[in-house]
Amino acid sequence: MLCGRWRRCRRPPEEPPVAAQVAAQVAAPVALPSPPTPSDGGTKRPGLRALKKMGLTEDEDVRAMLRGSRLRKIRSRTWHKERLYRLQEDGLSVWFQRRIPRAPSQHIFFVQHIEAVREGHQSEGLRRFGGAFAPARCLTIAFKGRRKNLDLAAPTAEEAQRWVRGLTKLRARLDAMSQRERLDHWIHSYLHRADSNQDSKMSFKEIKSLLRMVNVDMNDMYAYLLFKECDHSNNDRLEGAEIEEFLRRLLKRPELEEIFHQYSGEDRVLSAPELLEFLEDQGEEGATLARAQQLIQTYELNETAKQHELMTLDGFMMYLLSPEGAALDNTHTCVFQDMNQPLAHYFISSSHNTYLTDSQIGGPSSTEAYVRAFAQGCRCVELDCWEGPGGEPVIYHGHTLTSKILFRDVVQAVRDHAFTLSPYPVILSLENHCGLEQQAAMARHLCTILGDMLVTQALDSPNPEELPSPEQLKGRVLVKGKKLPAARSEDGRALSDREEEEEDDEEEEEEVEAAAQRRLAKQISPELSALAVYCHATRLRTLHPAPNAPQPCQVSSLSERKAKKLIREAGQKRVRSGGRVTWGRAWALFPGGYRPGLWVRDPRSLSRSHPNSAPGNSFVRHNARQLTRVYPLGLRMNSANYSPQEMWNSGCQLVALNFQTPGYEMDLNAGRFLVNGQCGYVLKPACLRQPDSTFDPEYPGPPRTTLSIQVLTAQQLPKLNAEKPHSIVDPLVRIEIHGVPADCARQETDYVLNNGFNPRWGQTLQFQLRAPELALVRFVVEDYDATSPNDFVGQFTLPLSSLKQGYRHIHLLSKDGASLSPATLFIQIRIQRS
Repeated sequence: MLCGRWRRCRRPPEEPPVAAQVAAQVAAPVALPSPPTPSDGGTKRPGLRALKKMGLTEDEDVRAMLRGSRLRKIRSRTWHKERLYRLQEDGLSVWFQRRIPRAPSQHIFFVQHIEAVREGHQSEGLRRFGGAFAPARCLTIAFKGRRKNLDLAAPTAEEAQRWVRGLTKLRARLDAMSQRERLDHWIHSYLHRADSNQDSKMSFKEIKSLLRMVNVDMNDMYAYLLFKECDHSNNDRLEGAEIEEFLRRLLKRPELEEIFHQYSGEDRVLSAPELLEFLEDQGEEGATLARAQQLIQTYELNETAKQHELMTLDGFMMYLLSPEGAALDNTHTCVFQDMNQPLAHYFISSSHNTYLTDSQIGGPSSTEAYVRAFAQGCRCVELDCWEGPGGEPVIYHGHTLTSKILFRDVVQAVRDHAFTLSPYPVILSLENHCGLEQQAAMARHLCTILGDMLVTQALDSPNPEELPSPEQLKGRVLVKGKKLPAARSEDGRALSDREEEEEDDEEEEEEVEAAAQRRLAKQISPELSALAVYCHATRLRTLHPAPNAPQPCQVSSLSERKAKKLIREAGQKRVRSGGRVTWGRAWALFPGGYRPGLWVRDPRSLSRSHPNSAPGNSFVRHNARQLTRVYPLGLRMNSANYSPQEMWNSGCQLVALNFQTPGYEMDLNAGRFLVNGQCGYVLKPACLRQPDSTFDPEYPGPPRTTLSIQVLTAQQLPKLNAEKPHSIVDPLVRIEIHGVPADCARQETDYVLNNGFNPRWGQTLQFQLRAPELALVRFVVEDYDATSPNDFVGQFTLPLSSLKQGYRHIHLLSKDGASLSPATLFIQIRIQRS
């Protein structure tokens, strides 16, 4: 970093007067607009300031939503209850009536948590139970995460349209907001709630209430001193500009000001060359003077500064809070990888028991679960098919109390929603328990409903020995299932897909119903077999090279137990081997994986022990040519998940998880597929794509990368218990590395007492990595508790390869993946590669 004196000396002589002029204009931060004056018949509406900022106060649809509507909530054929729904004046939330009053937080939902708004009978609930209401009067609000859809019927078609259009506008405006605008919007919504008598004036008591709402327990003396410093009218009330001054002081970011002043010098503005210097110190790729000038034009708020190519502190903060200033490389948020390689060269986002919305014992099955999986970028979904009444196959978790849905309804959901987020191919993993007649019905539904989407014959390919690429299969649906001639068991009958899995786990079922289902599956329907073009379900018995060349179209399904066994088998063989003596370094098993151990004198044991030797990576080589699907053990009755990282380390492509169960496992899955446009396909590292690869995840070699993260501050962390005003979080930050066993690690900061608004740490955490190309970095914020497990606050997970260096913001997500905006972490990242 250059010293401030040198920077000041290198400026052109004519620049200081302009910089000084701009600095004078922005010496005091730009004033935030004061609350609007009453406009509705003298009624004070300070909360409408938020909608005014969004430019929607005069919108007829939004105004109708503010007045509220009595809509019928539809849950079953007989449960149609009229409820009042009304948009809150913050423009961010909708209040709704409940039959039994609950806590205030249980009476609202947030616009930012809406996944989609659908018109007509476009949900499973309305198709089944909404027949009494015309489609034009119906709408469905689908939420992110596990929250159930809200199926509604309006009194008129026009009122339904007002809600559809209004919510669409609000969502679009919210998505277009900068992080700074979201923060402004957020703080003013709390300000409105803290103003108990809605007089647009804030007493000290109301200010204290505001502070508790935004998760900060400020000392009374300090809070009162700050209050009086802003009370220029000296009437023990803050209003107008006084409120804005208080908020500016509250939202002050000293750590950002310090960084800004390091580069701006005494005149307190950044010239384009000084901004370029900051970008170069950040390690920004493509940092040029033209790039610095572009950033000034994009993020600077002051027009005079912009005209003279200068950036103020406000513009600097806007840049660092933008996607370009985030820890995730912004260029990786679109499809940037080569999509022309064989399918086996990609990690593919995959779901297990996709039809379930809860546990696999008694939870409901729903087509909406498929819609939600596709909305999360899933590209391989499971259909557990069983004999149904009337010749129609059904989908449910066999021999349990889970509800049943029609196979054809699921195929329709695939047709309507599979390609809304990603254009790349979808794989339907069929678990087939049906007899020949209903298998033929399944094939018929697939062909008639999907039409040209369905792959029914091999594509013309210059290399038939390889699977086609995602690019070649854009917009297409593949079927994974048994292929004739059917595999046969010892008694000569054909095996269903489910039996294959059970035999892999060495489990048996004795129930009469199960035996009846197995008798129905003695053969595979030719019609259904013909649709398994590129994904032939086969059993993986051994990893030893077969006498015949591998068949790229064969897909193995393994339980997590069997997959782990295959991963570890070769490593165990190495440890047991021995032989003659010469000096060399052996490898030993330590907690966390294999590491260099004692010096030994055995060339043969050394050759077998070294990471680049022998068959320890046979599973990696297998997965370089063929697809492997891994699924959770059937013993996970509550639909819990396993860690997918171990399977990715060995190159398994289809690592299937229960998407309906949140947890760190799904955080890892979301982080793995966060990049490449969230299209559900991520190119595997080169060491996992080569058929003769020497990479072994159990023996990754010496450390190659040092990752250092200084955790500086956090901003506006969510309040965990909104109903307890005095409950303030004590946050700590934990950073986890998920990768090969030798890289897995976690470290955490100290906790900060009673401050979820702007806690400061300034602690550095460091990690040594041996296989950085496979590593995921997970940032977790928790509420410290000395007597019980810490409470989860927020998290964000991303691949190390997409982590940018320098000063960055982490935008936190909730347990189910929803944005916690404006909650952020502010960190400094350094990556050193050897």
